[in-house]
Amino acid sequence: MRTGLGQHTSLRQDLRVNPRLYQAMDMLYMPMMDLQQHLKQELLVNPFLELLEPEEEETPAEKTDSDQEKEKAEKEDEMDWEEILLNGFDVGGTREQYEELEYTEPVTVETRDLGDHLRDQLQMLELSARQRLLSEEFIGNINDDGYLVASLEEILGSVNQLVAEHAGAAPTAEQSADEDLDPEAAALARIDAESAPAAAPPAEYYTMAEVEEMLGIMQKLDPPGIAARDLRECLLLQLHEGGETETLTYRLVSEAFTDLIAHRWNDLAKRFGVPPADVQHAADGLGRFDPKPGLKYSTRSDGYIIPDLIVDKIGPRYHVFLNDTGVPRLRLSRAYQEVARDRKKMTPENREFIAQKMNSANWMIQAIEQRRQTMLKVMNFIVDRQRDFFEKGIEYLKPLTLREVAEVINMHESTVSRVTNEKYVQTPRGVLPLKFFFSSALATASGEDASARSIRAKLEKLVGEEDTGKPLTDQQIVHLFQEQGIQIARRTVAKYRDQLGILPARMRKRV
Repeated sequence: MRTGLGQHTSLRQDLRVNPRLYQAMDMLYMPMMDLQQHLKQELLVNPFLELLEPEEEETPAEKTDSDQEKEKAEKEDEMDWEEILLNGFDVGGTREQYEELEYTEPVTVETRDLGDHLRDQLQMLELSARQRLLSEEFIGNINDDGYLVASLEEILGSVNQLVAEHAGAAPTAEQSADEDLDPEAAALARIDAESAPAAAPPAEYYTMAEVEEMLGIMQKLDPPGIAARDLRECLLLQLHEGGETETLTYRLVSEAFTDLIAHRWNDLAKRFGVPPADVQHAADGLGRFDPKPGLKYSTRSDGYIIPDLIVDKIGPRYHVFLNDTGVPRLRLSRAYQEVARDRKKMTPENREFIAQKMNSANWMIQAIEQRRQTMLKVMNFIVDRQRDFFEKGIEYLKPLTLREVAEVINMHESTVSRVTNEKYVQTPRGVLPLKFFFSSALATASGEDASARSIRAKLEKLVGEEDTGKPLTDQQIVHLFQEQGIQIARRTVAKYRDQLGILPARMRKRV
């Protein structure tokens, strides 16, 4: 065995993706709002890019004398970009002139949430310092839906641990008034100040009776049903708030909640000695209550959708438009183009900088145009394939895969996937995600394939039109589909029914 260094030559093929190609793929993936932010960022970092204003698209003949005078005045005030690029940024204006343009960093405005709403109500109550500390522990364990997610034992252990940690080193009464102390620390300081005016011994631990008393206080706050530990308790609190404790609805929730959610109408009717129809009517009354009372005060913002494409019917044809009115229109900066033409005055570093930024700007403009053309190709094929859907509705939606689209428009399947991901289109049938038009196929007796999404729509229609006294079973639905020439298994019907949130036949039955 011989060791040492040596050299040898070999040939091999490597597939390396250009960084710009990565960026182009990211731009295909971006929805409209993300693309807007990306282009605005590019405008800040690349001086060779500038916005193309709508009024700049006018022909010179359309410009009035006042417009020409305005352009002349602006040209006189325009900075000498060539001098700035060659000599640095010490020219083109005084320092005081730049300092007048102050930039204010935008800050997020604090919004009020469910915890703030509960604290406002607690401030109106006469509570001791111990109770206020305990109330903070409760608020911290209430989720956005308004439910108490910790057990009373866990709350008791947590608040007692907090008391133990602060025992012996409690702040003075003056310190507790300091605004810098958090609510829990201030409450602990008041506990120690009230319980020990002289030597300040450790505060007493909380008891389960105090925790249960605070639970009752919290559950009386607005909104009704707050701090409930499960759905049953949430409904009971709302029924109690509405003064309906003597009703059949209250008894059903309180005494037979398991049978109620299982829709065992006949068993409940025998148990309470009333007709099954009265039981169903009482259960229907629960629909007016809020199962998630805390959401109305949630800080979660609504998700707004800006469609990337628009499909509009003009005459007998459907036309596809790109909704890019909010996307900045870019072009090469004329001022920097003039600078780039005269490279003799520049240093090698400046020439390299200009070449890099110029190529990047050109590529960005081409990438945006490529994105537009790709999205239009994909959407035009979808419209041609799914014309029956646009004309007649979701039941006529045809099966479609990414591979089919890719083969027709001569692009890779992954490219089509990026184009359709998180993109929305505004159509005469509403605003829909592009992924809506893609679904698997089920065989039919005629030899054509049916879209799984259209099958679900047919299933929903069948259940909506059924006799509620004799609801359709999954096997009966299978037979109805077979009569329409659609071959489908019973387990597939059950799966689609669960996806649509439709209960089994036994639970849909009305008496």
